[in-house]
Amino acid sequence: MNFKGGYKALFIFSIVGYFIAFIIALIVGTTYIPPIEIIKTILGRYLNNIKDSSTNALIIFDIRLPRIFLASLVGAILAFVGSIYQSLFKNPMADPFILGTSSGAALGASIAIVIGINELIFGLSGVALFAFFGAILSTLIVYRIGSIGNKILNVNLLLTGVAVSFLLSSVISFIMFLNRNQVERIVFWTLGSVAAAKWEDVLFLTFILGIIFVIIFIRYKELNLISVGEDTAKSLGVDVQRVKKTMLILTSLLVACAVSVSGIIGFVGLVMPHIVRFFVGPDMKKCIPFNLIWGATFMVICDALARTILSPAEIPIGVITSLFGGPYFIHLLIKQKRKVLW
Repeated sequence: MNFKGGYKALFIFSIVGYFIAFIIALIVGTTYIPPIEIIKTILGRYLNNIKDSSTNALIIFDIRLPRIFLASLVGAILAFVGSIYQSLFKNPMADPFILGTSSGAALGASIAIVIGINELIFGLSGVALFAFFGAILSTLIVYRIGSIGNKILNVNLLLTGVAVSFLLSSVISFIMFLNRNQVERIVFWTLGSVAAAKWEDVLFLTFILGIIFVIIFIRYKELNLISVGEDTAKSLGVDVQRVKKTMLILTSLLVACAVSVSGIIGFVGLVMPHIVRFFVGPDMKKCIPFNLIWGATFMVICDALARTILSPAEIPIGVITSLFGGPYFIHLLIKQKRKVLW
């Protein structure tokens, strides 16, 4: 499907859809807050400078707004990076965690949980900080092993990412075996959640995403050429290896930042780029903005479901994304298989 000439209309429709999901997420939860009450509270705070200390105001400004914004940013980042990887590696199975980023983050978080580092450092919790450095370190290891000299080989890099992920997962399992009293915390973190969202996390991710988005988006033509073929890109003057390195460094940093504050949330960066390409085509100039908006919308919806389905209990958001993403991705694989057979 391709909306020729209708991209602007689809983009506006997507933004409207995001705001509808945003409003619904503000309303629902353990405590239902009527829409009128939400509007009055927000307008009172920002237009009339009324500092309301009621329970509803605390829920809106200290709990729901930061977690909705954080869910939006994490979803946008995962879908954005997934689209970059699938274009860069020309591999429909590529996702934001294919370079071992998630396993490294999980190992870092597990170590922090076991040794009891919970203090805030530079606005981040000890667990988030360890997860960030674990993600960066594992990605650097994969990059070093998977590249030959200054040349990045797609197959080598992807296989190295899989191998390192399995190795780190084994280490995490060993840590959990030795520290059975912390198993629940480690497992909950690896399933992903934005329940502990803070405004500092939102500002941090907004700043990082804004800078990296601009740097990558202005080079969308190079990504388009590489996705067609590296030889074609080289013949047209694109320094393929330099572009790959730049993209991998920037996207790895972005994913590490997201995972450090949300845990591991699967399938968003794997499935969303496929859906976007189905509707708008392979052009990265269109794919990148749509991935940002649709990824954010999807995560906001999943977060709202995670905290309402079994209210007052909360389901890890990674479980919800997998319940949606898994069946859809299986559908894509079956569809692709039928094309090959016929």
